[in-house]
Amino acid sequence: MRSTILIKLKLFVQLAINANGIQKGKIIDENEIANSIRHLLKEAESESDLRINSAYVTIPGKYVTIVQNSILKEAKDKFAGISVKDVTSAIMQVKDIDVPEGKQIIDIVENQFILDNGKVVLDPVGSLSGSFTLKAQVILADKDYMRQIASIFRKADLDIDGLVPVTLAQRTLVLDTNELNDNVMLLDIGAGNTDIGVFEGPNFIYTNTIPLGGANITNDIAYVLNISEEEAEKLKKQYGLALKSFIDNDNEILLTTCRDDNGKKIIKSSELIEIMEARIEEIFTLINKDITMQGIKSKINNVILTGQGITAINKSDVAGKIILNIPVKIATGRLISTVRPEYRTAYSLVRYVAARPFAKTVGSSIDVDSKENIFQTILERIKEFFYS
Repeated sequence: MRSTILIKLKLFVQLAINANGIQKGKIIDENEIANSIRHLLKEAESESDLRINSAYVTIPGKYVTIVQNSILKEAKDKFAGISVKDVTSAIMQVKDIDVPEGKQIIDIVENQFILDNGKVVLDPVGSLSGSFTLKAQVILADKDYMRQIASIFRKADLDIDGLVPVTLAQRTLVLDTNELNDNVMLLDIGAGNTDIGVFEGPNFIYTNTIPLGGANITNDIAYVLNISEEEAEKLKKQYGLALKSFIDNDNEILLTTCRDDNGKKIIKSSELIEIMEARIEEIFTLINKDITMQGIKSKINNVILTGQGITAINKSDVAGKIILNIPVKIATGRLISTVRPEYRTAYSLVRYVAARPFAKTVGSSIDVDSKENIFQTILERIKEFFYS
């Protein structure tokens, strides 16, 4: 049923990087983005016969900070077992950190509950243990970015239920069973951004955003060959190859929109692929520089590629392996092939929110005519999202 996708009048959305008003992952025109969201809402409501009042929204890694924290919690009644109240209290305590100026807590990811006998469990409720240790990541976001998002959604008459880092949402969809327990770097290469997510087993340890993606490859082709972006995108899809050394036949290509030769020009496919190779090399070089500077490269055993900006380009995984000097593969998660590429981030977000074992389900009863401070509303909803 359609209502299972839009359950409880919530819209799970990703602000698409190629949307009007966004350039290189930066918000440059709030009104344009709000108009895009309103258009999306109108289509979704028409198709589903539902009134959509609120949304979970993904947030790029560059606006996110991750703080590792753990606490030891005594069970209130060790003879009765660990209670939901014990767990809720532990989650409240684990978020008690010194929050840097300009940051705000938006999420808490509970990774491990360790009982007093050393056993690791996903859910400690009911376990006969005198105490337990909770290991978690406290996810922080830039307040200025949150205010921009709040302003945009206010203009779109839409409330925000929570903010979730892109790669954190995608993890369970993109990674296979073995990768979920491995030390991996997830790279989501979209149209204008590359989001980085680094995981040590279940622990989310780092995220960032590189302001380059598939649209830059298209723009390079259009600029260098002096053709339209439409033809450049078509050629990228038709001849997509990340490394010139893998060319089998250096075919001739007729350019039909070239401004140099009265609309038509013939080039070799190697010229096209060389353009793509240069930009792909730059993307992986910037990623390599970032994880090296952060001191986390040595922790990464495997790199997983996803995103429409790169996965259709053959040998992109080989190009990544050459530059990063780490094994690289295209994502093969069990569910990834069942979801159309353009819906994967939104679907990942649905799965992430639905799978939260200790999160409270938030209703969507916003009054769109309310005069209350929507930024404060976001913070209150995030608090509700964390705790039952």
